[in-house]
Amino acid sequence: MDQPEAFCSSTESRAAAARDLLQAALEDLSQEQLKRFRLKLRDAPLDGRSIPWGRLERADAVDLAMQLTQFYGPEPALDVTRKTLKRADVRDVAARLKEQRLQRLGPSSSALLSVSEYKKKYREHVLQQHAKVKERNSRSVKINKRFTKLLIARESATLVDEAPGLAEEQGPERARRSDTHTFNRLFGRDGEGQRPLTVVLQGPAGIGKTMAAKKILYDWAAGKLYHDQVDFAFFLPCRELLERPGTCSLAGLILDQCPHRSAPLQQMLARSERLLFILDGADELLPPPGPSEARPCTDPFEEADGARVLGGLMSKTLLPNARLLVTARATAPGRLQGLLCSPQCAEVRGFSDKDKKKYFHKFFRDEWMAERAYRFVKENETLFALCFVPFVCWIVCTVLRQQIELGQDLSRTSKTTTSVYLLFIASVLSSVPAADGPQMQGELRKLCRLAREGILRHRAQFAEKDLERLELRGSKVQTLFLSKKELPGVLETEVTYQFMDQSFQEFFAALSYLLEDERDLTAPADSVGALLRGDTERRCHLTLTTRFLFGLLNTERMRDIERHFGGVVSERVKQDVLRWVQEQGQGRPRAAPEGAEETEAPEGAEEPEEEEGELNYPLELLYCLYETQEGAFVHQALRGWPELELERVRFSRMDLAVLSYCIRCCPAGQALRLVSCGLVPAQEKKKRKSLIKRLHGSLGGSSSQATMRKPQASPLRSLFEAMTDQHCGLNSLTLCRCKLPDSVCQDLSEALKEAPALRELGLLHNWLTEAGLRVLSEGLAWPQCRVQKLRVQQPCLQEALQYLISMLRQSPALTTLDLSDCQLSGPMVTYLCAALQHPGCRLQSLSLTSVELSEQSLKELQTVKTAKPGLVITHPALDSPPEPPTGLISAL
Repeated sequence: MDQPEAFCSSTESRAAAARDLLQAALEDLSQEQLKRFRLKLRDAPLDGRSIPWGRLERADAVDLAMQLTQFYGPEPALDVTRKTLKRADVRDVAARLKEQRLQRLGPSSSALLSVSEYKKKYREHVLQQHAKVKERNSRSVKINKRFTKLLIARESATLVDEAPGLAEEQGPERARRSDTHTFNRLFGRDGEGQRPLTVVLQGPAGIGKTMAAKKILYDWAAGKLYHDQVDFAFFLPCRELLERPGTCSLAGLILDQCPHRSAPLQQMLARSERLLFILDGADELLPPPGPSEARPCTDPFEEADGARVLGGLMSKTLLPNARLLVTARATAPGRLQGLLCSPQCAEVRGFSDKDKKKYFHKFFRDEWMAERAYRFVKENETLFALCFVPFVCWIVCTVLRQQIELGQDLSRTSKTTTSVYLLFIASVLSSVPAADGPQMQGELRKLCRLAREGILRHRAQFAEKDLERLELRGSKVQTLFLSKKELPGVLETEVTYQFMDQSFQEFFAALSYLLEDERDLTAPADSVGALLRGDTERRCHLTLTTRFLFGLLNTERMRDIERHFGGVVSERVKQDVLRWVQEQGQGRPRAAPEGAEETEAPEGAEEPEEEEGELNYPLELLYCLYETQEGAFVHQALRGWPELELERVRFSRMDLAVLSYCIRCCPAGQALRLVSCGLVPAQEKKKRKSLIKRLHGSLGGSSSQATMRKPQASPLRSLFEAMTDQHCGLNSLTLCRCKLPDSVCQDLSEALKEAPALRELGLLHNWLTEAGLRVLSEGLAWPQCRVQKLRVQQPCLQEALQYLISMLRQSPALTTLDLSDCQLSGPMVTYLCAALQHPGCRLQSLSLTSVELSEQSLKELQTVKTAKPGLVITHPALDSPPEPPTGLISAL
């Protein structure tokens, strides 16, 4: 704040001065004046609040000063006192208080407007400032016209064992479209009746977190959100504040967003529980490895760098009662939550299929173009799936609009994020005259170098001197790919440049590694190896850059790069990346030793925590491999990963598409384990049919049609279809604590009939139903089934095991069966023994560890062992020598 040095600066000293002024003014009053003051104070509440009369009726000057200070805050209490003195007709004391306050504390920020009056003016200002948003091509559009609803799901920070599995989720975990009701629910009460003060909107790059945050701010100003809960809301872009030159204070940042600097700042801060701060891109605050960061701010008037001010808000050392809405990429959730105080997490899941279509029709002003573009994308299944990310949707629409206007073939549009970005850049460059081609190629190489320097140094803002050093200032690529921004500096306004979107900076940074000549590398730190082998913190920061790098290694993409950027792309980078992937899998032990028993964690036991900031590494690696869209490369890369284990992953449709593609390309001997995994529903609940339609269906004999309906596809159908590909080398599949619905069992059963390489199958604690186990048994008994080893741990099913046991008479390949931890009744053991002795049974090993067996059942199994010496039956009671008869012991 701009105040003379003589004025009090710190919060503590200002508060003490305000209390002294207040008490002195009240002590100047006579008993009659003090009585009139108390009456006027009771009858004129401020912002609907007043001190209870029981506290005022007999209060002397000292008590009254204390009550005013505690109820309104020190400086707001001065404003209340001065106005009340004037109403009590004690104008000389009011004038003297105003003059003394001006001398000691400076001009009263609330001298012109009270908080209640200023709220309306501030809301009008926000509506005016945020009515339009700039698109990546700098075109301004109205936020209400461009904003398309996203799927947002409130969720706990971590998955627990009892979280919904592959079956559709229920209750509050379901994703909801981001309407006013959903935004209001973000700060709704939890199961214990508590309202969160910090809400984190997490999601990948381009998913629409910033747009959603701006829409929340706009809807609040329009009176649609947080009614009677939030008086003032402020939007703080974290990256800009972190790169802002000089120091700032929270009070100054607030005033920067106000229409003028006469805002009633003290009164606003005094009621911090009615303030909302929107921190956009808070993951930028994560410090690089090194010495511990400086302590966060505790005083809203303290001048400090942006990191300390933001750190104070996030850690609640600054305005602990204020509400925070934080947006962040989900690259390092553990580290981010360590900075926040009791955050409530919500996941931004992008567009539903319905909202994708709405976005296309909003983007294209021409109805015919919109429908044509949408139909094309809808038919390209992978590209349609990618469009759940709004920014990718914007790029696809931009490219398609150009292709339609030029009459080009829409089939050029590709199906990975990398290829879509590359196609967008190619479409932008197509407007450049051919004569300028060589110069443009040189500038693009320099732009890539600028992007990489920024990514490696955690910078998104570039000064004019940065552009001058690389001879980019005033260039064509600056106009095409960089946006100009003016920031308030210490002495004068500073001009900075940034890429049209952060993801574009990450794309160009990845591209730089393929364009860089080995001779141009100035240090080992510039190599692709340094990028990939960085520490954990850096890997989180470079997640998207690494994905883009993999995507650019596709042979066809490399040819596109040579065509658009000139030169020859070296194969050396591709070999370096392949070697790195294989190194990552070395030394990783199989998750469970052969034959080890899988048991559920005790109730209430804590799950082991992942290393702070670490990615879900196997899944992220699979995303990188998927981006290549080159089966031979994926095949070679996975040779270094004999077993892939994905634990506690909530699969989206895109996650499953990525996993399925990689499994389709995996080498012989590959093992896959899914442990405690769940499925994120991709779409909101469908609307119920109208009453008339439902009545028509029930009266029109639709029940017979329902029985003829095809079985519903399971969430894992794409994975099981990949297993049946003749090039798939998946040898072992384990599904543990995934709560398989019957639809999954049906699709898995079909896959068992055709999977060429699958030899081992584990189904452990999956809550299988009797119907599910029945269809699985049918698949295992199919003549073409190649499964040799089956592990089933299913304590809750007893009689249903008859289907599995019956399968032993027909299974062509099964030689090993593990029923550890199952429950077998006496009649079921008798049935098992009969099946084991059937001529069609080829079983060589049966494990019954942890299975409780009666004496009669043990005798029956012992008889089978005697009759079939080639069959190994494992059970503690069978392996131990029989106890001698009691009579023999007595004789001895």
